[in-house]
Amino acid sequence: MKIQEIENIEISLLLEAIYGRYGYDFRDYARATVERRSRLFAKNTGLKSISELIPRIMRDEMFFERLVKEFSITVTELFRDPSSYKELKLKVFPILKTYPFIKIWHAGCATGEEVYSLAILLKQEGLYDKATIYATDFNDEALEVAKNGIYSIDNMKQCTANYLAAGGTDALSDYYYAKHESVIFDKALRKNVMFANHNLTTDGIFGEMHLVMCKNVLIYFNKTLQNKVLNLFCDSLIHSGYLCLGSKESILFTDVENKFENIDKGERIFRKITGTANV
Repeated sequence: MKIQEIENIEISLLLEAIYGRYGYDFRDYARATVERRSRLFAKNTGLKSISELIPRIMRDEMFFERLVKEFSITVTELFRDPSSYKELKLKVFPILKTYPFIKIWHAGCATGEEVYSLAILLKQEGLYDKATIYATDFNDEALEVAKNGIYSIDNMKQCTANYLAAGGTDALSDYYYAKHESVIFDKALRKNVMFANHNLTTDGIFGEMHLVMCKNVLIYFNKTLQNKVLNLFCDSLIHSGYLCLGSKESILFTDVENKFENIDKGERIFRKITGTANV
């Protein structure tokens, strides 16, 4: 049997062990990503094979938590993909203004930079005070960073450029202050944000959302899990609610393709078709 075939069996056993022991379901994550991260984690922790991870994670919760961090994708930045935010301002925000209140689910928020990006633009458009943002991730360590709103100052030049490209109107520095080598975002931006642990693979819907944002998360799931999560988003939205995905993600050839219409094909912004049933 080839090494690749052996590792494939080891990965399957590892993921079943994780699900059975802790309830975290990574079985429908993109196999190549899981395999690569598992192999690297085993090597970095002094183990000779992926299979040696299994007894360790079964008996050592701290070791398991370290492994989960390897599976959690926290690549993000302020106003990432700025053209997407610009189109939200132009095509979605005017509709959101017609509601007496709005509910937004930012799924897979990682360390929170994109949550603050959205909050800033909502504030500039006069929408923040009537908005509730539910920012979720399954990585508690990343959520803690998001709750604190403290980030390295090193990347702020690029973030400021992103912000301007996204259509920001005030100075970005109006929303944070610098201290030592960090920037700390204004607590007022967190007033209407609820950070919570939520696992897209196992947890349920957030009901009656006007907008669901989940950018650059689905690319790490296989087709089965993508369909499951997209149905979760669809069921969480009000009629005519909006879905915003990442630039490399699509609803084409998925279970929900006929439940949404394109608002901006290039920026992956969709609107739930009126009359689509929530089930």
